[in-house]
Amino acid sequence: MDRLLIIDDDKKLCDLLVEFLGSEGFACQVENEGTSGEKRILEEDFALVILDIMLPGKSGLEILQSIRRNTDVPVLMLTARGEENDRIEGLELGSDDYLAKPFNPRELLARIRAILRRFNNDPPPEKAVLEAGGIKLDPFSRSVYIDGNSLKITSLEFDFLEALMKRAGETVPRELLSREVLEREFSPLDRPIDVHIAQLRKKLGPMPNGEPRIKTVRGVGYILGVEGA
Repeated sequence: MDRLLIIDDDKKLCDLLVEFLGSEGFACQVENEGTSGEKRILEEDFALVILDIMLPGKSGLEILQSIRRNTDVPVLMLTARGEENDRIEGLELGSDDYLAKPFNPRELLARIRAILRRFNNDPPPEKAVLEAGGIKLDPFSRSVYIDGNSLKITSLEFDFLEALMKRAGETVPRELLSREVLEREFSPLDRPIDVHIAQLRKKLGPMPNGEPRIKTVRGVGYILGVEGA
C-alpha cells in the first residue's frame, strides 16, 4: 500500500481525501502546517506528497525547494484557482503536476496514479539506449549524458526528453506529449508541458552551433534538434 502525505491546512478537505484515497488503496498521512510537513518528508518515506501552496508556518513553495534539495519524492501541488504564477513557479521548482482548487477527487486520483506509474517505471534491460544531438539517454538506469557528462534532471523531465529523443528531428505535438508522458488529454490551459520543456531546455544548453537542443514549433509542439540537420 503506497503511503501518501497530504500537507494542507483545510482539515475538512484532508478528511475527505483520507477517506476517498484510502478506499482506493492508499495509506494517507496528514499535516496541517508547513514546517511539520517538511520535517516528515525529510524523515520518512512516502510514495508521493500532496502539497498545498498556502500554508501556515512555511509555504508550499518553500517546502518544495527544500524537498528538491534533499529528495526526489514526487510532488503534486494544490493551488487556488486563478493563481497561474504560483502554478508555474511550482513547476519550475520541481513539482510533478498541479491541481487547482476546487477539484474533482477522481481527477486527483488519476493524477496520482499517473505520477506513480511514471516514477516507478522500471524499463526492461533490453530497452535501447537513445542518442541524438550530443545527448545519450539510458532508459534502464534513467540517466542522461551530454557529450559524456552526466546531467541531473527530474523524473518527469526524463520522460519528456525520452519522448522527444524517440522522435529526434521530428516535430512532436503537445497532444502526444500529454498523452504519452502525463497520461491525459491535452488542454491548451495546461502548463506543465511548456514549463517542464523550458526547464529541460535550460539544463541541456545549446548545441555546438549555438542553436537550442529543443526548439519550439509555435502552436504545434517541440522538436529535438539533431546536429548537422
